[in-house]
Amino acid sequence: MDAVASVGQPAPDFSLPDLDGEALSLARAKGRIVVLIFWSAECPWSGRGDEALAESGLDQADDVLVWRVASNVNEDGAQLRNAAEARGVAPVLVDIEHQVADLYGALTTPHVFVVDQTGTLVYGGALNDATWRDPEPSRTYLAEAVQAIRQGTEPELRQTPGRGCTIVRHLPGTDRSGGQEG
Repeated sequence: MDAVASVGQPAPDFSLPDLDGEALSLARAKGRIVVLIFWSAECPWSGRGDEALAESGLDQADDVLVWRVASNVNEDGAQLRNAAEARGVAPVLVDIEHQVADLYGALTTPHVFVVDQTGTLVYGGALNDATWRDPEPSRTYLAEAVQAIRQGTEPELRQTPGRGCTIVRHLPGTDRSGGQEG
Protein backbone atom coordinates (compact mmCIF):
# COMPACT_ATOMS: atom_id res chain seq x y z
CA MET A 1 0.00 0.00 0.00
CA ASP A 2 1.33 3.46 -0.84
CA ALA A 3 1.49 5.99 1.96
CA VAL A 4 -1.34 8.49 1.88
CA ALA A 5 -0.12 10.78 4.65
CA SER A 6 1.32 14.00 3.35
CA VAL A 7 2.79 16.87 5.37
CA GLY A 8 0.53 19.91 5.13
CA GLN A 9 -2.58 17.78 4.57
CA PRO A 10 -5.12 16.30 6.99
CA ALA A 11 -3.57 13.36 8.82
CA PRO A 12 -5.23 10.06 7.91
CA ASP A 13 -7.51 8.87 10.69
CA PHE A 14 -7.04 5.47 12.28
CA SER A 15 -8.05 3.53 15.34
CA LEU A 16 -5.70 1.09 17.06
CA PRO A 17 -5.84 -0.81 20.34
CA ASP A 18 -3.33 -0.13 23.08
CA LEU A 19 -1.68 -2.96 25.00
CA ASP A 20 -4.79 -3.25 27.21
CA GLY A 21 -7.15 -3.45 24.22
CA GLU A 22 -8.52 0.11 24.52
CA ALA A 23 -8.98 1.66 21.07
CA LEU A 24 -7.47 5.09 20.49
CA SER A 25 -8.56 7.12 17.48
CA LEU A 26 -6.83 10.09 15.89
CA ALA A 27 -10.20 11.70 15.16
CA ARG A 28 -11.04 11.71 18.88
CA ALA A 29 -7.75 13.48 19.66
CA LYS A 30 -8.57 16.68 17.74
CA GLY A 31 -7.81 19.76 19.78
CA ARG A 32 -4.54 18.26 21.05
CA ILE A 33 -1.12 17.94 19.43
CA VAL A 34 -0.57 14.27 18.63
CA VAL A 35 2.91 12.82 18.27
CA LEU A 36 2.96 9.42 16.58
CA ILE A 37 6.20 7.56 17.13
CA PHE A 38 6.62 4.29 15.30
CA TRP A 39 8.24 2.28 18.04
CA SER A 40 10.02 -1.00 18.69
CA ALA A 41 10.61 -3.10 21.77
CA GLU A 42 13.98 -4.30 20.54
CA CYS A 43 15.40 -1.42 18.49
CA PRO A 44 18.11 0.52 20.38
CA TRP A 45 17.15 3.68 18.45
CA SER A 46 13.65 3.44 19.95
CA GLY A 47 15.15 3.05 23.40
CA ARG A 48 17.27 6.16 22.89
CA GLY A 49 14.21 7.98 21.56
CA ASP A 50 12.26 7.08 24.70
CA GLU A 51 15.09 8.46 26.85
CA ALA A 52 15.20 11.69 24.82
CA LEU A 53 11.42 12.12 25.11
CA ALA A 54 11.53 11.57 28.86
CA GLU A 55 14.22 14.25 29.17
CA SER A 56 12.24 16.70 26.99
CA GLY A 57 9.06 16.39 29.05
CA LEU A 58 6.90 16.40 25.89
CA ASP A 59 5.22 13.16 26.87
CA GLN A 60 4.08 14.84 30.10
CA ALA A 61 2.74 18.06 28.52
CA ASP A 62 -1.00 18.69 28.88
CA ASP A 63 -1.42 19.80 25.26
CA VAL A 64 0.49 16.87 23.71
CA LEU A 65 -0.47 13.21 23.30
CA VAL A 66 2.48 10.91 22.57
CA TRP A 67 1.37 7.63 21.04
CA ARG A 68 3.94 4.96 20.35
CA VAL A 69 2.86 2.69 17.50
CA ALA A 70 4.29 -0.84 17.45
CA SER A 71 4.22 -2.11 13.86
CA ASN A 72 6.92 -4.80 13.76
CA VAL A 73 5.42 -8.19 12.92
CA ASN A 74 8.18 -9.94 14.88
CA GLU A 75 7.31 -8.36 18.25
CA ASP A 76 4.52 -9.99 20.26
CA GLY A 77 2.32 -8.49 22.95
CA ALA A 78 4.40 -9.78 25.86
CA GLN A 79 7.60 -8.34 24.38
CA LEU A 80 5.89 -4.99 23.75
CA ARG A 81 4.43 -4.87 27.25
CA ASN A 82 7.76 -5.77 28.90
CA ALA A 83 9.67 -3.09 26.96
CA ALA A 84 6.98 -0.45 27.59
CA GLU A 85 6.99 -1.18 31.33
CA ALA A 86 10.80 -1.23 31.52
CA ARG A 87 11.02 2.12 29.71
CA GLY A 88 8.03 3.64 31.53
CA VAL A 89 6.15 4.53 28.34
CA ALA A 90 2.45 4.46 27.51
CA PRO A 91 0.35 4.18 25.55
CA VAL A 92 1.76 1.73 23.04
CA LEU A 93 -0.67 1.12 20.18
CA VAL A 94 -0.56 -2.24 18.43
CA ASP A 95 -0.43 -2.07 14.63
CA ILE A 96 -0.25 -5.84 14.07
CA GLU A 97 -0.43 -5.79 10.30
CA HIS A 98 1.51 -2.49 9.98
CA GLN A 99 -1.48 -0.84 8.29
CA VAL A 100 -0.99 2.49 10.05
CA ALA A 101 2.76 2.36 9.38
CA ASP A 102 1.94 1.84 5.70
CA LEU A 103 -0.67 4.61 5.79
CA TYR A 104 1.88 7.10 7.14
CA GLY A 105 4.84 5.78 5.16
CA ALA A 106 6.74 4.99 8.37
CA LEU A 107 10.01 3.23 7.58
CA THR A 108 11.98 3.16 10.81
CA THR A 109 11.70 2.97 14.56
CA PRO A 110 11.53 5.62 15.67
CA HIS A 111 9.80 7.48 12.84
CA VAL A 112 7.94 10.52 14.12
CA PHE A 113 4.81 12.23 12.79
CA VAL A 114 3.31 15.33 14.40
CA VAL A 115 -0.36 16.23 13.97
CA ASP A 116 -1.56 19.67 15.07
CA GLN A 117 -4.76 20.47 16.96
CA THR A 118 -6.77 20.76 13.71
CA GLY A 119 -5.72 17.30 12.51
CA THR A 120 -3.12 18.49 9.99
CA LEU A 121 0.11 16.55 9.60
CA VAL A 122 2.84 19.16 10.15
CA TYR A 123 6.03 17.09 10.52
CA GLY A 124 7.34 13.68 9.54
CA GLY A 125 10.82 12.27 10.07
CA ALA A 126 13.52 11.76 12.66
CA LEU A 127 13.18 12.65 16.32
CA ASN A 128 16.44 14.63 16.17
CA ASP A 129 19.72 14.83 14.27
CA ALA A 130 21.60 12.30 16.43
CA THR A 131 23.53 9.56 14.66
CA TRP A 132 24.91 6.32 16.00
CA ARG A 133 28.44 7.78 15.98
CA ASP A 134 27.34 11.15 17.36
CA PRO A 135 24.50 10.33 19.77
CA GLU A 136 24.17 13.85 21.22
CA PRO A 137 21.73 15.80 19.03
CA SER A 138 22.32 19.41 18.11
CA ARG A 139 18.71 19.74 16.88
CA THR A 140 15.55 18.15 18.16
CA TYR A 141 13.12 18.20 15.24
CA LEU A 142 10.20 16.92 17.31
CA ALA A 143 10.53 19.65 19.95
CA GLU A 144 10.95 22.27 17.22
CA ALA A 145 7.76 21.10 15.49
CA VAL A 146 5.73 21.14 18.72
CA GLN A 147 7.07 24.58 19.62
CA ALA A 148 6.13 25.94 16.18
CA ILE A 149 2.58 24.58 16.56
CA ARG A 150 2.30 26.20 19.98
CA GLN A 151 3.41 29.51 18.46
CA GLY A 152 0.93 29.19 15.57
CA THR A 153 3.63 28.79 12.92
CA GLU A 154 4.93 26.00 10.72
CA PRO A 155 8.06 24.09 11.71
CA GLU A 156 11.22 25.23 9.94
CA LEU A 157 11.80 21.64 8.85
CA ARG A 158 8.62 19.83 7.89
CA GLN A 159 10.25 16.59 6.77
CA THR A 160 13.51 14.83 7.49
CA PRO A 161 14.64 11.28 6.75
CA GLY A 162 13.73 8.80 9.46
CA ARG A 163 16.61 7.24 11.40
CA GLY A 164 16.64 3.96 13.21
CA CYS A 165 15.82 0.31 12.71
CA THR A 166 13.75 -0.72 9.71
CA ILE A 167 10.14 -1.63 10.51
CA VAL A 168 9.79 -5.41 10.11
CA ARG A 169 6.90 -5.97 7.73
CA HIS A 170 7.37 -9.69 7.10
CA LEU A 171 9.19 -12.49 8.87
CA PRO A 172 12.17 -14.25 7.31
CA GLY A 173 11.07 -17.49 5.70
CA THR A 174 7.67 -16.15 4.69
CA ASP A 175 6.53 -14.67 1.44
CA ARG A 176 4.98 -11.19 1.44
CA SER A 177 1.45 -12.63 1.63
CA GLY A 178 2.31 -14.18 5.01
CA GLY A 179 2.58 -17.79 3.80
CA GLN A 180 5.61 -20.00 4.14
CA GLU A 181 8.17 -19.86 1.36
CA GLY A 182 8.52 -23.17 -0.39
